[in-house]
Amino acid sequence: MTTYRHLFFDLDHTLWDFDTNAKEALQDVYQELNLHQQGIDDFDFFYKRYIEHNAVLWDRYHKGFITSEELKWKRMWRTLLEFKIGSEPLAKSMSDAFLHILPSKRNLFPHTHELLTYLQNKSYRMHLITNGFEKTQHSKLKHSGLHIYFQEVITSERSNFVKPQKEIFDYALQITGASLAESVMIGDNPEADILGAVNAGMDSVYVNHINNETIPEGATYTIRHLRELEALF
Repeated sequence: MTTYRHLFFDLDHTLWDFDTNAKEALQDVYQELNLHQQGIDDFDFFYKRYIEHNAVLWDRYHKGFITSEELKWKRMWRTLLEFKIGSEPLAKSMSDAFLHILPSKRNLFPHTHELLTYLQNKSYRMHLITNGFEKTQHSKLKHSGLHIYFQEVITSERSNFVKPQKEIFDYALQITGASLAESVMIGDNPEADILGAVNAGMDSVYVNHINNETIPEGATYTIRHLRELEALF
């Protein structure tokens, strides 16, 4: 087992339960903006299609095809089109409301605080590398109580690069003063986190919360529950 000193975590879908929090936030937006009166009469269908469009646009953002600002409102706009609503102003209002509400949600994957406390007590230096937005990610950390565990939060906006680009990992190593040999990336996304770590020459832990049968090539370790990290570290 390699002796690690710096643990780089992903946030969304790894520690912070994005899908549960997003659903709660969208329900709030649905009520706040009276979307039922706009012709969106099936919230569950609305949420399902939002998740699908969000995933597609995040992939395009990861690959540099769209900007963060386009991602924020176009995921709403594409979802509205499912209901034959082509209002860009409404999509942008929804995006603003969503990004205001979402960071206040506190749902985490089971054992998150216990794990991070365990690692903190073992004197690991912990950081985040996330493609999320700077203000939003810091707000999530504060509201969920995760901010106490991490020394550095490297976002795509802060670094001007996105995972899986090698440069965001290089930036993280520079900011933290860590070396590759003492560093490991921990995340759920096969491309952004695991391929990104491979691109950077960094070891990685694939957090397979969804029990994906296909394990990404290059993952140094694979776990299905956060508590399994205690056996690795």
